[in-house]
Amino acid sequence: MRNDPDVTVIIVSWNTREILRECLHSVQENAGAVECEIVVVDNASADGSAPMVARDFPHVRLIANAENRGFAAANNQGMALARGRYVLLLNSDTVVLDRALEKTVAFAAAHPRAAVVGCRVLNPDHTLQNTCFMFPSALNLLLAFTYGYKLFPRSRFWGREFMTYWDRDDIRPVDVVSGCYMLVRREAIEQVGRMDEAFFLYAEETDWCYRFRRAGWDVLFTPAAGIIHLGGASSRQVGSKIKLQVWGGILQFLKKHKSRAEYLLACGLIALFFLIRIPGWAIRGCLRTSERVQSWRVARTYAAGALAVLHGCQGLCVARGTPPGPEAPVPQFASPETIE
Repeated sequence: MRNDPDVTVIIVSWNTREILRECLHSVQENAGAVECEIVVVDNASADGSAPMVARDFPHVRLIANAENRGFAAANNQGMALARGRYVLLLNSDTVVLDRALEKTVAFAAAHPRAAVVGCRVLNPDHTLQNTCFMFPSALNLLLAFTYGYKLFPRSRFWGREFMTYWDRDDIRPVDVVSGCYMLVRREAIEQVGRMDEAFFLYAEETDWCYRFRRAGWDVLFTPAAGIIHLGGASSRQVGSKIKLQVWGGILQFLKKHKSRAEYLLACGLIALFFLIRIPGWAIRGCLRTSERVQSWRVARTYAAGALAVLHGCQGLCVARGTPPGPEAPVPQFASPETIE
């Protein structure tokens, strides 16, 4: 009889060949006593990532997509093959430290109601990344736009969304664990389902954690394990447009799970956030010749983002008498057509 592994590690990759290589080495070296299988889902990389995995890591199961299917869909492809009692979603731009897999699996085993477990995430210089955060809301958007969390990081009010007041030094329940290292119990996945593929990029783990919480499962953080996260290795390659997708993902989450009023308020806040930044970037482009092209590109991106948000808001307003749902468009700034 075939024994199933403890963990299936799923790594979605897009043009990150060299750091993916280091990530795979770190998984192998820091699995500890945990038996794991590794699945790499390559989203149509053009840098030779898939051939590198096939050549240098023959024991790794490789899925080489012909197109970029997005983060949620690619992880779901990996989950369809997973045999482990747990599934670990791991970004390709991470380095696993000091038996992190073994430690998080042991923690999950000791907390049987935990659907999701996260760990300490560090920058390359070993300073802390604030990766756990609260569910999106209109209030959290407003506070984020004021940058109060930077002025008053120890405040539980101003720092509430990213929990900047917390040093990630104790065990506690959280709303959302970042998808860069997300250990998920297979039993919980079978009950709640896999990731929602309507989320192309960003907020898919937020939606998933929300669904686990609604089903009665816990989402927990443990400081016992840690990783290094380089951050944005794939998204940096497509410039400012992809950054707007963070807000698109938030709006998609709010439209799916919150009231019409909160979604409309969030649309207005985000559109205003974009619009007030356009003059600054335009002026910068006029004053700094060396940065003119880049500054005007950012200004145009914010303008396009504002129009997309307002279009989504208008679409929902037209559909009066119906709850938030698929009848109204949600702004999407990233897509398979824009990320190639």
